Amino acid sequence: MRVAIHLLCGVCLLLGSFVAADEDSDFEDDVAAEDFDDMPAMHSHDHDDETVESVKPLERPTYTKPSANGNVYFTETFESEDEFKARWILSRAKKDGADDSIAKYDGQWSIEEPKEVALKGDLGLVLKSKAKHHAVSVKLDKTVDFTAKSFVVQYEVKFQNGQECGGAYIKLLTADSGLDLSKLVDKTPYTIMFGPDKCGNDFKLHFIFRHKNPLTGAFEEKHAKKPTASLDKYFTDKKSHLYTLALHSDNSFEVYVDQDLINSGNLLQDMSPPVNPPKEISDPSDKKPSDWDDRERIPDPDSVKPEDWDETQPEMIADDSAEKPEGWLDDEPELVPSSCRETF
Repeated sequence: MRVAIHLLCGVCLLLGSFVAADEDSDFEDDVAAEDFDDMPAMHSHDHDDETVESVKPLERPTYTKPSANGNVYFTETFESEDEFKARWILSRAKKDGADDSIAKYDGQWSIEEPKEVALKGDLGLVLKSKAKHHAVSVKLDKTVDFTAKSFVVQYEVKFQNGQECGGAYIKLLTADSGLDLSKLVDKTPYTIMFGPDKCGNDFKLHFIFRHKNPLTGAFEEKHAKKPTASLDKYFTDKKSHLYTLALHSDNSFEVYVDQDLINSGNLLQDMSPPVNPPKEISDPSDKKPSDWDDRERIPDPDSVKPEDWDETQPEMIADDSAEKPEGWLDDEPELVPSSCRETF
């Protein structure tokens, strides 16, 4: 499985090239090319001299490292094994609650070309071990400013061998002066979790953030609703896919795959559970009093008729002095549509 990953207030990873930046940042577009290794040799037939000429397969274009400009918090393109080892930190911790034989984060990573690659020398971070816990992380170049107009997290993942059960998501870890990245585990506090995850036939694209209740101080995970679009192909087609999360100052969010919008909403209302609770919340312990009367209307036992009440009179009595106003339209309907509309 080839992965592009990258964040962390670390960023903790899982897989390709990664960028975290404000919306105003300017990134060069990725270079795309056909995989010429799979192209068969071409032949031409000359009818005059009846010679056959073989044409060599075209050379692959050479990869050129892209540059990132603007307010960039972190970017990684995995240029070499030495640079990766110098910058990234492998977790050596153990997962709580797991059997000792599989508890340790001892999965291996490598910087290499994927099985199929269009550009010569285009390397990626490749997960090498099966049925292992993997975690690798690095600190961001600077503190994230979430008051900016927009914040974008973007990286590339390629499940080059398909995917049975596992995730290729990244986490922006919660700032902590005592954070030891070599002890990174699944329960290490994070602020944002984003990326693809699959087990069996359950295909997911996570967007989760941890929210601190301002009243109780307790943290709670807020999950974005599941995208309505099918996610199957991103795990099964063995191609590279670009995952993008955009957070905006108006509390809206957008999730893209290959620049196609597949999920969006409001951070306060469209998460589960929502940050802002509903105006009315059902009380599961609420119950009727023992003396509750289910009748909608109950006669007032203290109500009495006036002394001059006349039961023989009709319910309505005509007013002999009433007159129609000037301009009264007798032929108009009793009710007419209102030409005014309320605005909210």
